[in-house]
Amino acid sequence: MFHPLALLFISSLLCSTMVNAQVGTFDAALNTGKTYADFRLRFETVMQDNALKDAQALTLRSRLGYKTETFKNFSAAIEFEDSRVVANIDNYNDGLGSKPEYSVIADPETTELSQAYIRYKKNATTAKGGRQVMTLNNHRFLGHVGWRQNRQTFDGLAIDYKSSDQLSFNYRFIGQRNRILAEEKDLASNDHLFQIGYMLPIGQFINYIYLFEEKTQANKRYDNAGLRFHGGLPLAKIELQYTAEYAIQSYRSALNDDFLADYLNLEAGIAYSHFNLKFAYEVLGSDNGEYGFSTPLATLHKFNGWADQFLTTPKEGLIDTSINVSANLSIGKFAVVLHNYAAAYSTATVEDMGSEINLAYSRTFAQNFYAGFTYASYAAGDIKVNTNKIWFWTGMKF
Repeated sequence: MFHPLALLFISSLLCSTMVNAQVGTFDAALNTGKTYADFRLRFETVMQDNALKDAQALTLRSRLGYKTETFKNFSAAIEFEDSRVVANIDNYNDGLGSKPEYSVIADPETTELSQAYIRYKKNATTAKGGRQVMTLNNHRFLGHVGWRQNRQTFDGLAIDYKSSDQLSFNYRFIGQRNRILAEEKDLASNDHLFQIGYMLPIGQFINYIYLFEEKTQANKRYDNAGLRFHGGLPLAKIELQYTAEYAIQSYRSALNDDFLADYLNLEAGIAYSHFNLKFAYEVLGSDNGEYGFSTPLATLHKFNGWADQFLTTPKEGLIDTSINVSANLSIGKFAVVLHNYAAAYSTATVEDMGSEINLAYSRTFAQNFYAGFTYASYAAGDIKVNTNKIWFWTGMKF
């Protein structure tokens, strides 16, 4: 592991090496690239009504990278990411087994090569190979989990083709999942994600097949097929926004598991000036109360409440009915989200899965600086325990 200052030294050394390279077109592509950095200092506390101690963590995430300019349709990038405890405020379980008497805050200390890829772009085709950030659509099936200090990246290949303003094709191959809990929790995989999109005046239709396979002893396989539609319709001074998505999932493993579950997401919203109101109804289905629909590569913090109580779908499945009110004003961004949870497959002991309120405020200032606050309060139902989480953060990027 390296200290953030060591990463800054590495980045500077890399840039100086490029500057001293031989003069030429390829040399110019290297020398005229861009160095970038993002530093985020965050305090997080977790309070739960159980035997675990309340957790507190103050961590600094440092991200440093360099992107070249394009040479004969090729470009490249390298990026390092580091997470460190600050001021010895580390009373938390980091998800790797340390301090198990505390609640979990999934930000272990780590230094990683987070991205290193070569990119090719010509006309309608873009291909990127190597370690990279990968996302699709709204991050429900494939995301970068940027909320955590150690972002999720993937080793693989991404191909995007857009033949016109209407038709698009996306393919992702993932050979290793570089997850948020440091290198020791990374997983070898054989994931193939295909999707075709078609744009209409009222929105975009996306048909997808996502095949996930963990190359572990359990050899878990999640095969998904689905259809997604989302768009917006301007009406006078407002815009109607809508999303509808349905998918079916086959789950199998070496443990003789064989389950089938479906997924449904319906959203309707109104955007007016700087304000937005959205209603959402999401169902992570269940196979007779024995298995719940799962999206292991998603940016899970974005869905089903910021208290992160449903990062793993209960075997009874989950129905999440929510209302989101947000505003983007000159003084910052505000959001209030209310969730009500229920089992998708009710049993004699599990039906009510609780409720949650989320509050958030964030803003940028002086161009390169940002700060924010988030609060999540989960009230337990037939499962789990009452949980409260608070975050304060500030940072700078350039």
